[in-house]
Amino acid sequence: MRILSGVQSSGKLHLGNYFGAIKQFIELQDEGEALYFIANLHAMTTVREGEKMRGLTLDAALDFLALGLDPAKATLFRQSDIPEVTELFWYLSAVAPMGMLERAHSYKDKVAKGISPDIGLFTYPVLMAADILLYGSDVVPVGKDQVQHVEMTRDLATKFNLAYVPGYDPKRDENPKTRKIEGILRLPSARVQDQTASVPGVDGLKMSKSYDNTIDLFADDAATKKKVMSIKSDSTPMESPKDPNANSIHALLSLFANEADMAEINRSYREGGKGYGHYKLQLLELFHAHFDPARARRKQLESDLQFVENVLKDGAERARKTAAPIIDQCRRAVGMR
Repeated sequence: MRILSGVQSSGKLHLGNYFGAIKQFIELQDEGEALYFIANLHAMTTVREGEKMRGLTLDAALDFLALGLDPAKATLFRQSDIPEVTELFWYLSAVAPMGMLERAHSYKDKVAKGISPDIGLFTYPVLMAADILLYGSDVVPVGKDQVQHVEMTRDLATKFNLAYVPGYDPKRDENPKTRKIEGILRLPSARVQDQTASVPGVDGLKMSKSYDNTIDLFADDAATKKKVMSIKSDSTPMESPKDPNANSIHALLSLFANEADMAEINRSYREGGKGYGHYKLQLLELFHAHFDPARARRKQLESDLQFVENVLKDGAERARKTAAPIIDQCRRAVGMR
């Protein structure tokens, strides 16, 4: 099983990145051939300063390694180190329907939030499809909001195969047991952790760098406490019972607390007697218990940046070797070779 996914280097990694995707990355590196990339080409839709981009890309690599990604088990690389991905992006663009891209939830949501509707943002799903299809990926661990993009990837792979593989039948491709004429591009599947697929931000909306409502994984202690204590709450008196769905606090606690602790939290919510400040401090304590070992590892990695660079270069070489036979078939199919 070949697993692939990535995270944009458009800002500091946060709880939504971790519980929506990266936690899966770490777990899946023991289940198959895992390739994980830092999506710095995607990040160009929001990051317009070269020095800032370089810094955020390095930050993402440090974060991945600190959180437990093992370069001996998984391939970690920069998206921009793989020129074949932009080549496949163009081949897919030639068969990508405008209507499909116009229906992308992520595009519409970001434009509604004031992000410029540039071509890069509009064609994001096509580049994401190239990222996935270039390596013959079987499984794509993603957050719930990215499932539609994996479905678009399957649609684009099917359109490419229909256009360039004589006799290709997508119905047979869905069932490997009955497959007779395989497509060049393999149809991937999304894998989502439903219970943690969508992590709320401090304002109650989906946690996202685009919305500036995140709790960063590796901010200093003071900044982390400030963010946690800023979580939006309501005016329910301390002595009154509280609605778990009224704000983000309960949902964030459920990401960290074990079954027994969560049962106690639920009991105290029902009975009242504790204010939201109490639960925020409890969340902060759980955050540090979970992430402090990774935060310490990251400080160690910062003292050996050449090691990090070597991991990325080696990862790019391995990724290009995996991609080579697939992009060669694509080139021949479209008449570029």
